[in-house]
Amino acid sequence: MTIDMEDLINSIMASLGRIDFIKPEDIPNIDLYMDQVTSYIDTRLKKTARHQGTDRILTKTMINNYAKNNLLPPPDKKKYNKEHIMLLVFIYYFKNILSISDIQQMLGPMAEKYYGKDGNVTIEKIYNEVIGAQRERVEDFKEDILATFRESQDSFQDLPEGEEKEFLQLFTFICDLSFDVYVKKLMIEKIIDGYTEKHEIQKRKASGFKSSGDKRDKREK
Repeated sequence: MTIDMEDLINSIMASLGRIDFIKPEDIPNIDLYMDQVTSYIDTRLKKTARHQGTDRILTKTMINNYAKNNLLPPPDKKKYNKEHIMLLVFIYYFKNILSISDIQQMLGPMAEKYYGKDGNVTIEKIYNEVIGAQRERVEDFKEDILATFRESQDSFQDLPEGEEKEFLQLFTFICDLSFDVYVKKLMIEKIIDGYTEKHEIQKRKASGFKSSGDKRDKREK
């Protein structure tokens, strides 16, 4: 069975074109119960599922675990608001490549500082900035993938045309994409580790300064 590489790459490009970003203005302004949240997100992001119709985007158990692990602020009287939905979208994209701990390191401080707050920076503003930037980058992603695909087609040129050559070129394409994901995942983890280490040092310094100050105050008294 030979692989129709042209059909394959066309299918990939079509899939990228169907990526559905949830715009802030499309998120209900009313608070939702858990069933309504899962139904809404499943409906809006179902095109990103590998097996559409069977894969669930987010489940009740997942959302409850996110709240227990401080990735998500607790609901108010079992209802979730617009900011909850935005944070869940971030979690959905993060959870495919990052650990719960890494996600908590990023979303925990952000939720603590901006959730439910008014001001120049809000959860909605952050969401709008990030999602807007990603929507604009879809065409760049397509070009990068096409370039990687063309490079993979230049491999194994010493083999005759046929199923073996097509498979090995496909394998090369998958390896190239996987390595790209691996390097970016490694970069993300290093960035998170650096941020976490810096934050912990700052906390220790602040705690140390406070303790020293407390001792000095006691001596002065």
